[in-house]
Amino acid sequence: MSDPKPAVVPIDGAALLDEVEAFHRRFNIFPREAAYVAVVLWDAHAHLIDCFETTPRIAFLSPEPGSGKSRALEIVEILTPRPVTTVSASANGLYRLVGAPEGLPTVLFDEVDTIFGPKAGPDEALRGFLNAGYRRSGGALRCVGDGSNQTAQIFPSYCAVAMAGLGSLPDTVLTRSVIVRMRKRAPNEKVEPYRQRVHEQQGHALRDRLAKWADSVRDRVAGAWPAMPEGVTDRPADVWEPLLAVADAAGGDWPARARTACLELVAAAKDNDESSTGVRLLTDLRDHVFCGADRMSTAVILECLLRMDEAPWADLDDKPLNSRTLARLLGQYVTPGNKPIKPRGIRTASGTPKGYYAEDLTDAWERYCPPPLLKSATAATSATPQVSGGESVADTATAIRHTHAETATPLFPVAG
Repeated sequence: MSDPKPAVVPIDGAALLDEVEAFHRRFNIFPREAAYVAVVLWDAHAHLIDCFETTPRIAFLSPEPGSGKSRALEIVEILTPRPVTTVSASANGLYRLVGAPEGLPTVLFDEVDTIFGPKAGPDEALRGFLNAGYRRSGGALRCVGDGSNQTAQIFPSYCAVAMAGLGSLPDTVLTRSVIVRMRKRAPNEKVEPYRQRVHEQQGHALRDRLAKWADSVRDRVAGAWPAMPEGVTDRPADVWEPLLAVADAAGGDWPARARTACLELVAAAKDNDESSTGVRLLTDLRDHVFCGADRMSTAVILECLLRMDEAPWADLDDKPLNSRTLARLLGQYVTPGNKPIKPRGIRTASGTPKGYYAEDLTDAWERYCPPPLLKSATAATSATPQVSGGESVADTATAIRHTHAETATPLFPVAG
């Protein structure tokens, strides 16, 4: 009789993810514990990408060089399948890469700020690749062939993408990404020096074990509908669903850690969101300017906004917010009657200056602004930022409204 085949010992997914996390911690110090959880789950999800409808991008961003972004990308590279690292690529080249018979690549963009930063020209084709490739059904329609023999062909773009760069990214890319805000290490924060010829082999061994574990849970992950933490919906839910599915398949404490990390990083992304100046404007108008008033002249609105010390309005695109920019930003939104918000004449005892009515803003406030943190007027006043002499912005706004109602003398030029 032949000897029985040795029993196959299943891979402990939770223990394996613990090892991957420990490997990251050797070479990178992330700004928060939740980032380690997200990065490890992202590494694993790249081995299971065919199981998901979406693949979140992961973006390592920082305001200054030397913050560990490229190192983080290097570690991700040796842990993920078929990595392709680039600092410059054409959209057409990437479409061809994704459609290659070798299988889906993991694309890693370093110095992505040179592609999308303020000094880089717009690259809509590359941005389109990153956006379309986030979803399995995404792709690009192109004509192939010569002359009258051309035919239409869809080129797929679905693949895992990791990025590292300075500053920020286009809104459409940010909302499809898990964002890790990197920072320079403090003098007491130490990491192990990374040497590719030594550590790449160790990383590849982990990568191969991740691939084997992924194969063992592929069927389970493909049919998973992971429970989302309360409040995580829409695009953030799309981003985190694959990562939570991986955590659930791994077991141990990873499902709980993943949901805690999800809530933390989704909240952090909102706190650091520089993309929606309009939403910030609407929120400041509701909470710090109108404060229950039914109308407000443009002059009063501008003075209130410009007095807010920690707001961007005094230095918006290198100049203070003015009436024209205010009208442009608010004109992106509509009134309850589905018409663009525009300044209107406001009747006062001494004239009809241009301004805005709260009734025109209510629909935008309800749709786009986060709920007020405090409901009562007293609590709201105590929670508003201080401007000078112990007065809150809300108190100042009330005083300014009264001053303008009595004198009808605008403190700022009103140009509609």
